[in-house]
Amino acid sequence: MLRNNNVVARIFQRQIQTPPPGTSVHCARRFYENLVPSFTIYDVECPDHSFRKFTDDGQYLISFSRNHQDLIVYRPTWLSYSYKQEDCHLPSRAKRFDSFFTQLYCVPLASSNEVICKDFFLYVITNQFGLFATSTAQIHDAPAIGGAIQGVPSIERITFHLLRLEDGVILDEKVFRNDFINLAHNMGVFLYDDLLAVVSLRYQTIYILQIRESGNLVDVRAIGAFCREDDELFLNSNSQRMAVADRSKLHQSSGNHVDNGVHSNQLNSDNSFLSGIKQRLLSFIFQGIWSEETDKFQRVQCLKKKFYFHFQDYVDLIIWKVQFLDRHHLLIKFGSVDGGLQVSRNADHHPSFFAVYNMETTEIVAFYQNSADELYLLFEQFCDHFYAMSRNSSYMNFISSHSNNIHALEQLRSIKYKASSLSQFVKKMLTSLPFSCQSLSPSPYFDQSLFRYDEKLISATDRHRPSTDHPIKFISRRQPHTLKFKIKPGPEAGSLDGRTKKVSSFLFHPFLPLALSIQQTLFLQPSVNIHFRG
Repeated sequence: MLRNNNVVARIFQRQIQTPPPGTSVHCARRFYENLVPSFTIYDVECPDHSFRKFTDDGQYLISFSRNHQDLIVYRPTWLSYSYKQEDCHLPSRAKRFDSFFTQLYCVPLASSNEVICKDFFLYVITNQFGLFATSTAQIHDAPAIGGAIQGVPSIERITFHLLRLEDGVILDEKVFRNDFINLAHNMGVFLYDDLLAVVSLRYQTIYILQIRESGNLVDVRAIGAFCREDDELFLNSNSQRMAVADRSKLHQSSGNHVDNGVHSNQLNSDNSFLSGIKQRLLSFIFQGIWSEETDKFQRVQCLKKKFYFHFQDYVDLIIWKVQFLDRHHLLIKFGSVDGGLQVSRNADHHPSFFAVYNMETTEIVAFYQNSADELYLLFEQFCDHFYAMSRNSSYMNFISSHSNNIHALEQLRSIKYKASSLSQFVKKMLTSLPFSCQSLSPSPYFDQSLFRYDEKLISATDRHRPSTDHPIKFISRRQPHTLKFKIKPGPEAGSLDGRTKKVSSFLFHPFLPLALSIQQTLFLQPSVNIHFRG
């Protein structure tokens, strides 16, 4: 069900100013084939912190205290130690965490009843600002009042903190009260240049903020109940005129004044209008179906079958997730309430839809179901542009995708050919849209033009992975049987209990041959290894 089907392609084509990043960019990185993290320090002596990630420019390592109250920021320092392959014994000081990282500061972020959301962090690379979040505990059975969606939890207080990472100064804060924003892996927040989109699942509102160079978080617009700045004023003024007209009729009537008065108050207090964004969506769907048929009889039958029959289904859709496509367009994912709360896992089992919204004209300009071949083709051809990163984030050119890398494309097509159902394959691929912001590592060791590795155990995506006692091998692409290096999380001798479930996370520096692997086992202290070029 589409109109202006090529609008997304036009948005992406306007962004293409240089040749695809799969050519000269990847050729320039070939020296990394021989500059690899070839040595590992196991169970390094390090602070008991929760390590989050390197910033995308490699300047900072972000970590949080174990009680999730404090932010601790480190500066990576290049080693002054070296070894020969036959004699790889480093001095004891070299095996300490502070030989690789220098602590810059420790800043308390959370109040007594709040904790830091350890899976949330966004980096404004132009100003070296960091955006962090703290929140109180979720209330799962919160009543749906004030226009809230039934079944969506509530959080009493969510606070976004904007910090200058150079010195740890808190520049500004933005507080959301009695709301629910999905902060896991940045899912509910998207950063594009200096614009920030924050999705309130509970109140179905997309808040657009601007991050000023001065370090202020400025409200730009709110998209949800209203789409234009003066929508609320217009509706209130009209409702006041209607109320005056109703009162004049009541004075002229000799009927039951009490009953009519109560009924009138109920109409005024009950919000019977659909939200502005929902009205835009329904209008777009209606017009799209209307234009499909020229014959009046066929048009009516088509509207009955495709629009009115599904009308309540469309009305019940809620906003799940949002991302920028450029400074003017948003990609919005709609679905059921249940699916919205499971966005990270089982959302592919729920029907969902994608809409492209123009913030300037307040119009829906494209609409797709999650099984639409047209959207999948755009996803296959323009995957890089769906990440919609800052124009100043040149490091994004280094991230492999099936749009810029022949090996990733062959892998995608292999999965496609093996799929038992093309429709289910398309749904599975489109589950990742909209992309989570800053969720991929730009490290050259994830460049699929250079290395081949087991993506079930390690990848550029910022997620925990199942951990094994076997090292993860990085094989040369140009020399298919040549092992370039290995990454082994956990103790050097392996786990004593092979039945215990373990997960690992990997933090790769964006350009240095330096990485952290953190293996976590239930009820045990995390095991931190440092992998570097010896």
